Amino acid sequence: MTESAILAGGCFWCLEAAYDELNGVEKVESGYAGGHLDHPSYKQVCTGTTGHAEVVKVDYDPAVISYADLLRVFFTIHDPTTLNRQGNDIGSQYRSAIYYKSPEQKAAALAAIAEFTPVWGHIVTEISPLTIFWPAEPEHEDYFVRNPWSGYCQAVIEPKIAKLRKCFRDSLKVQAES
Repeated sequence: MTESAILAGGCFWCLEAAYDELNGVEKVESGYAGGHLDHPSYKQVCTGTTGHAEVVKVDYDPAVISYADLLRVFFTIHDPTTLNRQGNDIGSQYRSAIYYKSPEQKAAALAAIAEFTPVWGHIVTEISPLTIFWPAEPEHEDYFVRNPWSGYCQAVIEPKIAKLRKCFRDSLKVQAES
């Protein structure tokens, strides 16, 4: 039985590329959550006026990878201490957020923050109930796979993938070479 997690950690291209590599993750879809506009577009979300965050919907098999492990990856590959930004991506659409779908997911999110506070210090990750997930436009899917040599992918996404491969080597679909 597949479950899903909705996570915001800056640009959705970064999170999608990372979660796609994890064993037990069946699908990762870029989208938007946490805003007040129905069917938002990328252009609208980029204005910072819709209230949405760029998110990924991670469909996973909990018999293979747990929600808690997805959150461990989340808190390892992005900076949860910067409000409304990740690196040079600035605006509320780039905030750190966990949108929970059940009391169990909320409890796991709070536990993950407690686990990672000694690592990061003050964590500003928003924890909110998911109201609705809006899928992003098709051109945002598999962005890193389709554009690995673009400047953004090399400067921003590739270092996150390298960290994922180093820290979660045993959880990858394809084991990284030594």
